[in-house]
Parts: sequence; C-alpha cells; structure tokens
Amino acid sequence: MIRTLEQMEEKVIALKKRHRIAVAWAQDTNTVAAIAKAVNKGFIDAVLIGNPSEIRKTCNDEGIDYKIFTLMEADNESHASTEAVRLAKEDKTDIVMKGLIGTDKFLKAILDKENGLMLPDAVLSYVCALEIPAYHKLLFITDPAVIPFPNLDQKVAMARYAIEMAQKFGIEKPKIALIGASEKMSRHFESAVDYSIMCKMADRDQIKNCIMDGPLDIFLACDKQCGKIKGVKTPVDGDADILLFPSLESSNPFYKGLMLFADGKIAGLIRGTEKPVVVMSRSESEISKYYCIALSCLMA
Repeated sequence: MIRTLEQMEEKVIALKKRHRIAVAWAQDTNTVAAIAKAVNKGFIDAVLIGNPSEIRKTCNDEGIDYKIFTLMEADNESHASTEAVRLAKEDKTDIVMKGLIGTDKFLKAILDKENGLMLPDAVLSYVCALEIPAYHKLLFITDPAVIPFPNLDQKVAMARYAIEMAQKFGIEKPKIALIGASEKMSRHFESAVDYSIMCKMADRDQIKNCIMDGPLDIFLACDKQCGKIKGVKTPVDGDADILLFPSLESSNPFYKGLMLFADGKIAGLIRGTEKPVVVMSRSESEISKYYCIALSCLMA
C-alpha cells in the first residue's frame, strides 16, 4: 500500500516507462520546474505549448535547459488548450496538463463535443490524494474542483472514480466516508437521502469494492477515538481512505485549508476523460504539480 506521495513517485519511477505530456500555456515557473523534474526523473517527455520565448526565459531564470522539452507555439491560452487536447486525441501524447491558463478556458477544450476528451456519457469529476502530516495515510477527496452540487448519479460516479484511484495505490477495498455536518439523518440536509441510497448500493455490490458509510462528520471519518466517545458504530471506524463531499463549496475550502495551514501536499486528476487530465490552480506549488504529473502516469 502506498502511504505517501513520495512512495507514489518511487513506484512511477520503478515502472521505467516514459509517458508523453502536453502542457497548455506552459510558461509559468512552477509548471516548468515541475515538468523539468519529471523529465529528469525519467518518466515524462513533454511538449510545452505557449509562447516559446517566454518558456525559454522561464527556463533560463530557473537554470533549466529548455532543450529537454519540445516547444510548440500557440497564439493564446485557448489555442494552447486546443492544441494540447488535439495531441492527446491523435495519440501523440498520453496526458494533458493545464499551465498558466484559467480552468474555464482549459476545460472548454476538454469538454468540446467533437474534439474533446470526454468519454461517452461520462461524468467529469476531480479526485485528489492528499498527504497530511497529522493523518496516518493518504486521504482521497472528491470533488473539490468540478461539480458544484453533485446529484445522486454524479456522487456515485465520484465514488467509483475515487475507488479506482485508491486501488492504484494498493488499497483493495477502500473505506469511503460520505461527509456531512453530522452523522444524523436529517431532512435539512439534501445529501443525506443520496447517502442512504449509496450505502444500500454498496451493500448490494452496485458500488463495488468498498466499505461505505454516511453521513459522517470529519471526526467520525478520520478519528478512531471520536466513535468511541460518541458511541457511534461505523464500518469506516475513523480510518477513512476516501472522503466524498456533498458540494464543491464544502470540499474545496477543506482541502485548501489543509494545504495552507496543515502542510498538506496534493496529487489530483480530472476523471471521466479518455486520457489523464491534470488541472491545478495557477498558484499551486511546484511539488504539488510534480506529484500530479506522477499521479497521471500511475493512472495512464
């Protein structure tokens, strides 16, 4: 079982396979530095799409040899995104990554009905692995980036994507906590009804290879002592592998708070696409972008 992002990196390196990545509008320092590290570690070949002179300048400022990349010119952010998707669509690259570009413009190219990367009838969602010093293993979180208020079908898709990713980390039957403000069922929380249906689906193997319970608050999901203190019995038992949130408004501040205040590190991907898609905040750190690249190779 992979318990840290560094162990994930080690596994990707040990696979001794180089994947090809196309990076849209790739001229910011953290993106270029993360890609360079992956190239030098031997698991990535990169096409950087954007303004070649800006990319070369960034490389020179960071002491990076730009010749380790293939540079491709694009007129603007949207053009760069379209080109990155085209390369993946034509099997010239295996992974697509967002650089210094707004998420909306980037996803527009991913979602294009004729030329995009969406799988037929798939749900587009985001799953990330979060490493927090205060927790004893990696914690997978969904969805902090794409779906504002997921309905039942979308929540089921989110759970399945998270299970698939957790299994790549060696967790055969991950524990999924369906997160709420309380463990008590209440008509005041619409997600509680969806959660009850999902738990029954898991019981009947309609959602496979998991242990699921909810609603649970964060304490019951991730703290063994909390269940004993509150007298609540749950199969998750304070040992959650996956936290599924009821809304983007709840999950996004949660993970960003852990990144900012608790020294969290993250690796995440868009799911529901033909090929791995790396979407990170433009201000995200070099190390988190690097870990996202490694994750994309693990999932490719």
